[in-house]
Amino acid sequence: MSADSESDLRLEIGHVLLIDIVGYSKLLITEQRERLEGLNKIVRNTAQFHASDGNGMLVRIPTGDGMALIFRDNVEAPLRCAVEIGESIKTHPEIYLRMGIHSGPVSEVTDVNERTNIAGAGIDIAQRVMDCGDAGHILLSKHVAEDLAPHRRWNRYLHDLGECEVKHGDRLSVVNFHTEEIGNAQPPEKFKQGKHHRAKRMVGSTASRHFPTTWTGVCLAAACLLIAAFWIFHHRAPVRSPSAPALSIAAKPVSDKSIAVLPFENLSGDPNNAYFTEGIQEEILTRLAKIADLKVISRTSTQHFKSSPDNLPEIARQLGVANILEGGVQKVGDSVRVNVQLIKAATDTHLWAESFDRQLTDIFRIESEIAKAIADTLQAKLTGREQSAIATRPTENTDAHELYLKGRYFFAKRSSDGFKSAIDYFNQAIAKDPSYALAYAGLADSYALLPNWSKEPVAEVLPKATVAAEKALSIDNNLAEPHVALGSVLSADLKLKEAKREFERAIELNPNYAAAHYYLGIDVLAPFGQFDQAIAEIRRAIELDPVSAIMNANLGHCYLFARRYPEAIAQLGKALELDPNLPFTSFLLGQALLLNGDPTGAIKEHENADEIEKAHEMDAHHFGLVGLALAYALQGQRQRTLQLLSQLQDRERRKGGIHSAYSYAVIHSALGDKNEAIDWLERSYEAKETVIVYVKIDPSLDPLHGDPRFEKLANQIIPPDSH
Repeated sequence: MSADSESDLRLEIGHVLLIDIVGYSKLLITEQRERLEGLNKIVRNTAQFHASDGNGMLVRIPTGDGMALIFRDNVEAPLRCAVEIGESIKTHPEIYLRMGIHSGPVSEVTDVNERTNIAGAGIDIAQRVMDCGDAGHILLSKHVAEDLAPHRRWNRYLHDLGECEVKHGDRLSVVNFHTEEIGNAQPPEKFKQGKHHRAKRMVGSTASRHFPTTWTGVCLAAACLLIAAFWIFHHRAPVRSPSAPALSIAAKPVSDKSIAVLPFENLSGDPNNAYFTEGIQEEILTRLAKIADLKVISRTSTQHFKSSPDNLPEIARQLGVANILEGGVQKVGDSVRVNVQLIKAATDTHLWAESFDRQLTDIFRIESEIAKAIADTLQAKLTGREQSAIATRPTENTDAHELYLKGRYFFAKRSSDGFKSAIDYFNQAIAKDPSYALAYAGLADSYALLPNWSKEPVAEVLPKATVAAEKALSIDNNLAEPHVALGSVLSADLKLKEAKREFERAIELNPNYAAAHYYLGIDVLAPFGQFDQAIAEIRRAIELDPVSAIMNANLGHCYLFARRYPEAIAQLGKALELDPNLPFTSFLLGQALLLNGDPTGAIKEHENADEIEKAHEMDAHHFGLVGLALAYALQGQRQRTLQLLSQLQDRERRKGGIHSAYSYAVIHSALGDKNEAIDWLERSYEAKETVIVYVKIDPSLDPLHGDPRFEKLANQIIPPDSH
């Protein structure tokens, strides 16, 4: 701070209400703007806002993803304002927030450029108080709670949480405010981890409903600055809401050798060339991914962002990379133009750019030159094998290559029809070039995933995946993709040691292949009960494919298997934010809530899964009904459970979907019908249901452990020496 700015410093006591945004970075730009406008209106309509008349607050222009209202005169004012905001936000279920309140020194500073800032211990401690909470919490420092003691209207709503460990190892005494309608009665996650003193109620007792809010930053009009005081903080890690838990794991430092390849623009003027444009982007990304010294984000995550966006730093932050590659492709007849530019996202600095005008027969050379130039620019070290891998030419037949790109285009749609179209195009590519290893790899991938998205019989489809994968590897054993496809088939066939070998080989060949890390974790290490290693592999997959809802969901699944239920709840909430229409995620969240002692929340999630399945006519699975039956069974409501089982059977008959025998097993296990549950598990094993691989680790089957029939079957499925 300069001498000039010191002369402008005004120090006083401020009563600070700090508000934090949940999930801001995961929102689309349009959604961010909507949240900002909504928050603006809510705050401007509070009585405390109007009562201040601009004299009760210190003024700060809002930026970022949180805000502070700083009251000068009244210790009750920030809590009154928090209550008003809580009441108003009930009509905005899309908005989530947490709040922290503290009174302490604050200062308004004007620098030499006449910019105003607000700082001081009052702000710092309010932030630390708020950081102790989850979404929905209104937390107060113990100091403020004591100052409120003479104001008896608040006392019965104040609940002492004990001490919370904050930055630098300091401890802070924190109080939770909640009524029957406002706030979050649940202890924050930080107080559930055994690191804090036991929480106790300060005065009175009351039930509470979660506070349904998610907050984002606000951009107020200039006139608003004359009336209100806002201070918004940047890039704080999102926190768990009652219905949608923690959004992300603590961010790691971003490597300078990390890159995301955004979707290329189709410059041809012909929408039918979209497959070609997407294919070139994917092939450049795939070549880069083979360089171990680089971190390369999976295409399934980068596809969520358009090319040439206006908010590169934010996209880079969400994807966890330092650099972005943008590009465009124009294809006219047998000619192709590819424009690319490598950008350092934080500063929007162009590191390298090039334009290539070539014939279609030179497309692989273009891709190789781009990959090599990026590696050189980012100073990535390449082994001899990696240099060979990024320079490879997978086929000499341009027609086969275009058919292959169409196959990858439809494969990326992740649907029953998409996989079937992909299979058709890959077969056409193989007909053009029988030695096209990547086409066989695509065929293997499609067959391996098809049963998960359709009613195609596993016993008919997976052998085709095996044949295609083995053919690809016989042509080129250095391709990661067929190793993963073969590993998936082997794990489905309960040959876990062999599957592990294939996944590890794929990672060796392509360390940035998210699917290899993911399947190694969820299909091999988790069934072996090696949960720490499994979680580490799935986390690595999510680093490479951060926007994958299914990977995020199965990380939560792994936490559930490990009996780490609060972490499962938090992770599954993140997965639901990525895709709220994935019934499998709601089912898993329901299970985690149930096992964590929240049957009401579990039933709500299972009902949500059922509604999604009915609304979207998802007939291949019935996660909602299965989850509801399991929830009621574990509560001892046998008659209600049997009614739900009957509904499940009726729906299967009407819709044609056949739910897994495994699901009936877990329901009967919860009912205490051990023999019937084991009967269903035997049917699941005979039917080669892939889920049977979790027989030894599924908490839903815990009541069967120790039964001789169960132990014999479980050891047959996962032999004790199979690790």
